[in-house]
Amino acid sequence: MGRAFEFRKARKMKRWANMSKTFTKLGRQIAMSVKAGGADPESNSSLRMFIQNAKAANMPKDRIENAIKKASSKDEKDYEEVVYEGYAPHGIAIVVETATDNPVRTVASVRSYFTRSGGSLGTSGSLNFLFERKGIFKLKAEGVNVEELELELIDFGAEKFELNEDNELVLYTAFSDFGAMQKALETQKIEVLSADLQRIPLNTVELTDEQAEEISNLIEKFEDDDDVTAVFHNMKEV
Repeated sequence: MGRAFEFRKARKMKRWANMSKTFTKLGRQIAMSVKAGGADPESNSSLRMFIQNAKAANMPKDRIENAIKKASSKDEKDYEEVVYEGYAPHGIAIVVETATDNPVRTVASVRSYFTRSGGSLGTSGSLNFLFERKGIFKLKAEGVNVEELELELIDFGAEKFELNEDNELVLYTAFSDFGAMQKALETQKIEVLSADLQRIPLNTVELTDEQAEEISNLIEKFEDDDDVTAVFHNMKEV
């Protein structure tokens, strides 16, 4: 099926192997949410979202509960969200979102990944013009009338629906409508599989297979870092 297929398959297998890292990152997001809004999911919509995402990632229930309990302790570390932006080789823009208890350590690591690959770390906000922030909700598609659902949710910011390769219904909203949509879905008791804020590239850059593999290896280095929670880029997916 070709080199590109085999490379995508290898990447997916590695991501499955990195499930424990995923749990670590989800734990940090839960901790930040608890510190900011309290340990009760009923009154903390952000915490509800991260618990939801943790369940979607098959994070064990006891690990979720432990993350909430630890974050409620005054002795638990404080994490902060820091966003880094830079250019990789071949003109690819990369935005790296982190949750860190040591920004000095994190920026040093992020800078080294860019530098060693032949790229460079930029200034905060320098890539905003290349990406659009969107709220993305994944819903169960089975038994759903999309037209009816769209009419119900359009007043809360529903922009479009798509069916992904996992047969999930993907709902897009503007960044500013994320909270209203989350509340609307909860109020109408629509089951949400996961919810997230993502940076969608306005345009993508097409690379050769070799160039794409080079950039993908760099992205993996970011993703393997425990401080990194998400990586966005404008490379056209192969």
